[in-house]
Amino acid sequence: MRRTAFILSLLLICNISSGQQLPLYSQYLYNKFLINPAVAGSDGYTSINLTAREQWVGYSGAPRTFSFSMQTRMLKKGYTVKQTLFRRSAYRPKTDGKVGLGGYVFSDKNGLIHRTGFQLSYAYHMWLQNSTQFSMGLALTGYHFKIDETEINFEDPNEPWLNNELRRGIFVPDASFGMYLLNAKYCVGFSAEQLFEAAAKIGDYAYKNFTMSRQFNLFGSYDFSSGSRGIIQPSFLLKMSEEYKPQADIGVTYLYGQDFWTGLAYRTSGAVIANVGFKYQNMYFGYAFDFTLQEIQTITYGTHEITVAVKFGDNSRKYRWLDRY
Repeated sequence: MRRTAFILSLLLICNISSGQQLPLYSQYLYNKFLINPAVAGSDGYTSINLTAREQWVGYSGAPRTFSFSMQTRMLKKGYTVKQTLFRRSAYRPKTDGKVGLGGYVFSDKNGLIHRTGFQLSYAYHMWLQNSTQFSMGLALTGYHFKIDETEINFEDPNEPWLNNELRRGIFVPDASFGMYLLNAKYCVGFSAEQLFEAAAKIGDYAYKNFTMSRQFNLFGSYDFSSGSRGIIQPSFLLKMSEEYKPQADIGVTYLYGQDFWTGLAYRTSGAVIANVGFKYQNMYFGYAFDFTLQEIQTITYGTHEITVAVKFGDNSRKYRWLDRY
C-alpha cells in the first residue's frame, strides 16, 4: 500500500510539474463549449465538433487528446439565434428558447496517466438587452482514471502494483460551472472546472489523497471591422488554478467574411501558436501548430491540433429571423 501511494504521489508530482491536469486546446475559439458549459446552445445552432491534439510529436509519453462534442438549443416555434464561427450576427425572437444542452466524450493521455470520460451540460440563456445574451451553465463530468503500467518497467514480474486498482483504474465524478456573455461585437466567459476536486471516487484506499485542483478559465474576444468583409479579432484566455501559476493565451485573428481565418497567439508558458481555417458549406476545418520556446522543442516536431465541425440550423425556411443586431 505504501509503495502504491508513493507511486501515485510521484505521478501527481509529474502532473503538477507540467502544469497540465486538464486537456489543453489551442483552438478554443472554435469550440468554447469544451471549456465552458454555459456556451451550450448559445448560438442557436446544433453543432458537432471533433478535435484531435498531438502535443510534442516525437517525444515519448507526450500528451495526446481527442474530444467529440455536440451541443444544441431547445428552440420554441422555430426561433433561433444565428452565429458564425467567429463573427456573431444574431437574431432574437420574443419567444426564444432559453435552454441549451450539450455533451462530449474525451480521451486524454499524459505520460502514465490516462483519462477517458464524458460531460453532460445544461445551460440557461437570458437576454439582458436587445443585443446582449447572458448564459449560465452547469455540467456533470465523469472519467475513468488509469495508470498505464506498460510505461513502467519492473524487475520483479510479481510486483503487487501491477495487479491493484491503479492498473485497473477508478471512476471519478465531478462538476463544472460557467457564465457567458455574448454580443454581436464581443464575448466574455468564465468557468470553474473540477469543483469537487475528485472528492468523490470509487476505487482502492490508496486514492484517499488523490485530488484534482479546481481550474478557472476567463476568456474574451472583440471584433474590429477591417474593410468590407474583414474582421480583426483580438482574444485572450486566462487559466488559473489553486495549485499552478496563471497561464494566458493572448492572440489576434483575421477573418475574411465567414469563409477563412488565420491568427497568431502567444502562450505565457512559452509557446507561439499559429492557426488557420476555412468554411465549406456548413462545415468548418481548423488547424493549429504550437511552437514551444522551451528546450523540449529541440527533440520534437511541435504540437499539432486539428478541428472539424459541422453546424445545422441555418435555414431561413425553417427559422424566422427577428430583431437583427
